Amino acid sequence: MEPRTSPEVGGMGHSLKRKEDPRFIRGRGTYVDDVQLPGMLYLDIVRSPHAHAKIVKIDSSKAMAVPGVLAVITGQDLAKYNLHWMPTLMSDTQMVLPVEKVMYQAQEVAAVLATSRYAAADGAAVVEVEYDPLPVVVDPHKALLPGAPVLRTDKKDKKDNHIWHWEWGDRAATDRAIAEADVTVKQDIYIPRIHVASIETCGCIAHFDKVMDKLTVWMTTQAPHAIRTVFALVAGHVGLAEHKIRIISPDIGGGFGGKVPVYPGYVIAVAASVLTGKPVKWIEDRMENLQADSFARDYHITAELAATKDGTLTALRIKTLADHGYADAAANPSKFPAGLFHVCTGSYDLKAAHVEVDGAYTNKPPGGIAYRCSFRVTEAVHTIERMTDLMAHQLNMDPAAFRMKNFIKPEQFPYKSALGWEYDSGNYAGALQKAMDTIGYADLRREQAEKRQRGELMGIGISSFTEIVGAGPSKHFDILGIKMFDSAEIRVHPTGKATARFGTKSQGQGHETTYAQIIAEELGIPAAHIEVEEGDTDTAPYGLGTYASRSTPTAGAAAAIAARKIRDKAKKIAAHLLEVSEDDLVWEPGKFSVTGAPQKSKTIQEIAFAAYTNHPPGMEAGLEAVNYYDPPNLTFPFGSYIAVVDIDRGTGAVTLRRFVAVDDCGNIINPMIVEGQVHGGLTMGMAPALFEEISYDEAGNIQGGSFMDYLVPTAMETPRWETDKTVTPSPHHPLGAKGVGESATVGAPPAIANAVVDALAHLGVRHIDIPITPEKVWNILREKGMAE
Repeated sequence: MEPRTSPEVGGMGHSLKRKEDPRFIRGRGTYVDDVQLPGMLYLDIVRSPHAHAKIVKIDSSKAMAVPGVLAVITGQDLAKYNLHWMPTLMSDTQMVLPVEKVMYQAQEVAAVLATSRYAAADGAAVVEVEYDPLPVVVDPHKALLPGAPVLRTDKKDKKDNHIWHWEWGDRAATDRAIAEADVTVKQDIYIPRIHVASIETCGCIAHFDKVMDKLTVWMTTQAPHAIRTVFALVAGHVGLAEHKIRIISPDIGGGFGGKVPVYPGYVIAVAASVLTGKPVKWIEDRMENLQADSFARDYHITAELAATKDGTLTALRIKTLADHGYADAAANPSKFPAGLFHVCTGSYDLKAAHVEVDGAYTNKPPGGIAYRCSFRVTEAVHTIERMTDLMAHQLNMDPAAFRMKNFIKPEQFPYKSALGWEYDSGNYAGALQKAMDTIGYADLRREQAEKRQRGELMGIGISSFTEIVGAGPSKHFDILGIKMFDSAEIRVHPTGKATARFGTKSQGQGHETTYAQIIAEELGIPAAHIEVEEGDTDTAPYGLGTYASRSTPTAGAAAAIAARKIRDKAKKIAAHLLEVSEDDLVWEPGKFSVTGAPQKSKTIQEIAFAAYTNHPPGMEAGLEAVNYYDPPNLTFPFGSYIAVVDIDRGTGAVTLRRFVAVDDCGNIINPMIVEGQVHGGLTMGMAPALFEEISYDEAGNIQGGSFMDYLVPTAMETPRWETDKTVTPSPHHPLGAKGVGESATVGAPPAIANAVVDALAHLGVRHIDIPITPEKVWNILREKGMAE
């Protein structure tokens, strides 16, 4: 297996390659599709052209006549082994291959196994499937109407398309506060279905070694250990025990939540390898990735916000309908069906709030992944930041001044929100003021007024968001019952070099850099002398993976605590070597010295050698430690973003002229890593605000199923991001760090949406659903008589 070398990329990509500087890491550059094994077979998938149809017959005779085709696998074949259905993370069930009917366009119907990728594709193209179309439901509101076709007929006694109802907060107090309010605003908000569209699509190579009775799977997963456990739970009855399964997740070309779930292609590849004893590769193409993999968002929200006439916010009420497609396969390990949506009170000191969410089945792909956000936090932030702007306009208050008036104050932390979250720390006014000073807020407002007099359209939008990351405390999070902790194992070798292994899995966040820096800071071992490993279940300690900005809050904390355990043992060895009491030693990075006699010291390298050659009598040899960290609370990074847009009256095109982002993620381990994550996140936040959407017509045909019509921003559309920071440490985290990987993706969309609405507010415009396309804007301008 030869590694492929390629330049690392920005955004969520690897750090820059700089061999001379130990702060920067070298990417190994080995991806799943690079893995080549002797005798490897290939899978291609036959997909449904219908959104809802009964399968009458599958004719594989023409496919079997294609040279190189070995088999056509159907749901009937998997049913013999009870592998045609699999569990989801949300305790629902999802098809691997259908036996009776398909539930969405592009659903897997059959798989072709062949000796080459091209033969598999040729075979899949000639598999003939006869369908009997069934009624299609793509609107979740219609799906819940009496008489709507029941989609999940596989569920015994299921008589409707309702999945679950969940609510949180004090309904009576909220209803009372809204009824008594001086001013209320109410708005329907739709946050459409989008896709992560990572550079690398999903795929795997499954290899079942019949001699060793062991399954090895190289796969594009963000959570190798969790996947191994899921495989064991799904296939244990056919002999795949967990200790005989090895998951290897090499370099991943972007994850963003889309590589957390188990996809049917993985299960089919494993089944095919177990049956043939040959390695089996499945790599999806771009259209399969967009059309059939887990989606994000698709939330239909009705929100009401209440305030006094002097501009003090009092209550928030939200009702939401969540479209989960044909299965609730949300990559959401929390104990809450709607994830962390109830962080929707945001940065504001609201006294009452109530949230209710209903899930619905429709004829769309299953899922509900956290597209670079912590389980519906993006939806929550978009809602409260749009509603805050609406209320400010209703009260004729400047949106910045209105936010300043209602922010939770620094002295109120730790702060218990109306919906039960305990915010760890924050200084929201400080972040907003810094953003306003940086962008020249007062001057921009004057410029806007002058342009309006000339008929020009300019808008200024603010988003002052609070994130919630670090899944998670086991009291709130688990995956199929497995509690959400994470792990670090550090081994210091006799020569003072170290190997550190983690249960997380980087997709380009720079774990190799950040984790090494944490250990270097704690032990004084140069970062260049620390090898960071993750992604291999045979070597890494059990962990729950990387998503929801949990790497530094959980695994980073585990690394710090494990390093401190090592330092405690090192102190005992140093005392033995220096023939003094431990109480007489003082630590500085890299060595212990005798108090008052700094010339008497032992470096961490000398101590490491002694740990294997001259440790105190009765002490175990070696210098290593493991920590499984279950955080006491989530962390709450925050920020204030200000966007400035100009609108072309002739085309409706929105130009993002300036964007200032001030983030606070607590103590920062590596500023360059944070800067890269913020830059990439801002571009990914701009994407759903202005470009990205997957929609369906009434027949369930996908619109946005290729890069011809699913628009992702390029360097041409991306402005020069202006970034800054404030630092408010988390009081409960061992490093005071909070996490930042998703903040920009969460905070950017409402800032941009607020800016566009602000540009049109004097025309009577109060709300526009994202993505705010030129067509939407131009139609509004034409309606208002402003189009050129």
